[in-house]
Amino acid sequence: MSITPLMPVYPRCGVRPVKGEHCHLISEDGTRYLDFASGIAVNLLGHSHAGLIGAIQKQAETLMHVSNLYGSPQGEALAQKLVDATFADTVFFTNSGAEAVEAAIKTARAYHQSEGGDSNRFELITFNNAFHGRTMATISASSQEKMHKGFSPLLPGFKYVEFNDLEGAKAAIGPHTAGFLVEPIQGEGGIRVGTPEFIEGLRQLADEHDLMLVFDEVQTGVARTGTLYAYEQYGIEPDIMATAKGIGGGFPLGACLATEKAARGMTFGTHGSTYGGNPLAMAAGSAVMDAVANEDFLAQVREKGERLRSRLEQFIGNYPELFEGVRGMGLMLGLKMKGEPRPFMVHLRDNHQLLTVAAGDGTLRLLPPLVIGDVEMDEFFEKLSAGTADYEES
Repeated sequence: MSITPLMPVYPRCGVRPVKGEHCHLISEDGTRYLDFASGIAVNLLGHSHAGLIGAIQKQAETLMHVSNLYGSPQGEALAQKLVDATFADTVFFTNSGAEAVEAAIKTARAYHQSEGGDSNRFELITFNNAFHGRTMATISASSQEKMHKGFSPLLPGFKYVEFNDLEGAKAAIGPHTAGFLVEPIQGEGGIRVGTPEFIEGLRQLADEHDLMLVFDEVQTGVARTGTLYAYEQYGIEPDIMATAKGIGGGFPLGACLATEKAARGMTFGTHGSTYGGNPLAMAAGSAVMDAVANEDFLAQVREKGERLRSRLEQFIGNYPELFEGVRGMGLMLGLKMKGEPRPFMVHLRDNHQLLTVAAGDGTLRLLPPLVIGDVEMDEFFEKLSAGTADYEES
């Protein structure tokens, strides 16, 4: 058997998009799909946002890439926007979420191990069912056996604790602990929301033990939950944060944000990236920030999220044998199902042209573009209603 030109690591389905229009994808055969997956929380401005397209086109005509050995007016501008809008004092740009988490892990270790520090402080406490990426460090940080199989040995330096178990996290602290690495809402893990007691408790433990609180907001970040970053809804701030996905609106971009204190070990020569922070990516990120980092846009996301959740809760009451409840914040929502979500996701996709994303813990993720309107909301419920009715019959 011959291998395919695209390495066969994805179970690719029959949907073959060639064009995007606002909240829809159009396949090569002309079929239109309502996109409530958004490239897994990436296309937050939809598929044809004039501001984003214009910024990328203009920058591509001017300068696409230059080495990080030179000054970066474009990078400085986007970094300043992020610093002004968040807890952070400094930013390192990457190409992906996994790279952003890698940079965050290195930053947390370097905080302790930099000049005059403690080289034994290297361990991050992470949480069961987390997803932090596909590199060796990020799969080692994730306690999912399916991601580990075939890639042994894992990297040392990670200790797993149950999510939302503050006492377990406290008990796991030892002489090697450098910090906590946590998603405030587990995305791949099933839209499991961190409780205020848990998240606030991690902040308190980090303060008490001089540990780094590292947030993985790759999926939750950039207005997805109704605030620019989800940490804002807990009334606390992390020391270090990874962001990606929506920050480029579809262009590959990530970033590691940190306070000045947390970044004290990240000095000349300690980290780098050939493509990270290139002018084309910076143009995309700046266009996204210009669109979403304002209270009007964020208030709209919260309002749409509340409306979507309310209608979902009303809807699932008609199908108690299929659905258990609704989870999430803003427009990062999950339908908790009583069975496996993947067959239902396939049914909606193939029979009703509605794109969603399966997740762990029996949950179907709903991640629409943040620019959805009433028309798309109504279309979603028409497709969901029809799909649920004939799924039950089958």
